[in-house]
Amino acid sequence: MKKILPSHLTLLGIVAIVLAWSAWQPYDRLTWWLEVLPALAALAVLFATYRRFEFTTLTYTLIALHMCVLFVGGHYTYARVPLFDWLRPIFGWHRNHYDRLGHIVQGFVPAIVTREVFVRLQILRKTGWQPFLVVCVCLAISAFYELIEWWTALASGDAAISFLGTQGDPWDTQEDMFCALLSAIAAIALLSRVQDRAINRLVTHTSS
Repeated sequence: MKKILPSHLTLLGIVAIVLAWSAWQPYDRLTWWLEVLPALAALAVLFATYRRFEFTTLTYTLIALHMCVLFVGGHYTYARVPLFDWLRPIFGWHRNHYDRLGHIVQGFVPAIVTREVFVRLQILRKTGWQPFLVVCVCLAISAFYELIEWWTALASGDAAISFLGTQGDPWDTQEDMFCALLSAIAAIALLSRVQDRAINRLVTHTSS
């Protein structure tokens, strides 16, 4: 088994601590499972592929952040995160917007993950298409997650209300996907060069 780098172990430790806190007396156990299950599945995939495909520390850091966002939302439910309840009167929000943060991260982090896979596996010969296709992948992920929420609601009825987190907003699905779209574009615009440097360092280190 490939030795895990100290920085990656640190990230794993942080994720484990937040997960343990999240699992301790959550607001609703079913909602907790629904929210954290994608992160647990991602952890399993990352462990299984670490030896064959080690991501950059930048990407692992963003993935860890995404998992922590899911764990916090799972613990409180997205409509009841205390910090965002506290921010509501300050910004004049009509609802708790923690789920918007969740969908912003849902666009931002998959964009960086997808881009790294595209670059390192040289999936595209014409790299000019890369930003567009990365954004398309992120939108597909966001849309599929909305479908999962819908299927869950159909299967469990009232038990899925906290998981859906619409808070009475009829345009919640569209707004969630729009947040993912904008954040995916932002990730490409802000971090592409940083990610390229991180990839070059990783490739140089592994080849030496």
